[in-house]
Amino acid sequence: MKNVITILALILVVVGALNWFMIGFFSFNLVEYLFGASTMVTKIVYGAVGIAGIWLILAAIFMGLKDKDGKVQTKKA
Repeated sequence: MKNVITILALILVVVGALNWFMIGFFSFNLVEYLFGASTMVTKIVYGAVGIAGIWLILAAIFMGLKDKDGKVQTKKA
């Protein structure tokens, strides 16, 4: 299940990055074009992209703490 969430999060973050690319280079906001400026759907999309980014940050942090069996490593003194 976590793999599915991570893949969906990655897709959302890529879509968000492409949207920012278009804003920066073409002054065109695809999300606002599709859903309207400052609508509830637009806010939900932006919120979902933000949550997806946080998920991927946490996944990157904790992925480095797992051993080859997928168990979280603990520091040994």
